[in-house]
Amino acid sequence: MIGRFRSGDNVFYGEIEDGRVYSNEGVSAGTFELSELRVLPPSFPSKIVCVGLNYKDHADELSMEVPDTPVLFLKPPSAVIGHGDKIIYPPSSSRVDYEAELAVVIGKRCKNISAEKAEDVIAGYTCFNDVTARDLQQKDGQWTRAKSFDTFAAFGPYIVSTDEIDVSDLKISCRVNGETRQESRTSNLIFDIPFLIEFITEIMTLEVGDVIATGTPPGVGELQRGDTVEVEIQGIGTLRNEVV
Repeated sequence: MIGRFRSGDNVFYGEIEDGRVYSNEGVSAGTFELSELRVLPPSFPSKIVCVGLNYKDHADELSMEVPDTPVLFLKPPSAVIGHGDKIIYPPSSSRVDYEAELAVVIGKRCKNISAEKAEDVIAGYTCFNDVTARDLQQKDGQWTRAKSFDTFAAFGPYIVSTDEIDVSDLKISCRVNGETRQESRTSNLIFDIPFLIEFITEIMTLEVGDVIATGTPPGVGELQRGDTVEVEIQGIGTLRNEVV
């Protein structure tokens, strides 16, 4: 499990084990107590590629047909925040929602990757909250404004590598103020990760650190100022943010 951290003016990657962080990066080489460090987003993507309506049980919840091909949209890197950072409720919206998602972090610059070779370009997996101004999404009829506010792409806390975990059937959940609001399993994905990587890289080049957010399960709902929202994925961890 790898994380990105700040200690004073130094930003570095380190391996997490038993509450400690081990780094071999230059001036930051050494061992740190996790509590001493600020946890940063585990990558800084050039783009975040998101998938809409990608859980069978979410499609059932909405009485919508399963799509024939993935529905894609983008979030800008300016929306990125990490574990423990604040989600800012924009004054232009009156309905902000959580969306718990499994995220893929890209480890190699890639284009036209087949599903069979997809694992070769994955750095690992993390938790993602696709925060959405739902009222603006419905008003605009397209999703750019609703999905792109600063702080609307929370992900982390750490990256779990492909050799540490099999993501084909993991429990995924979202809690607001300790109450479970979403709960499903990644086995309910309509389009799995290898398929998504093949589909996306036919369209665009993915850079190191780019993120694919794979879609949200049923139970999407509203956030209020003062809420604490947690995205938890079995074997990966818990992403926690407060809404202000």
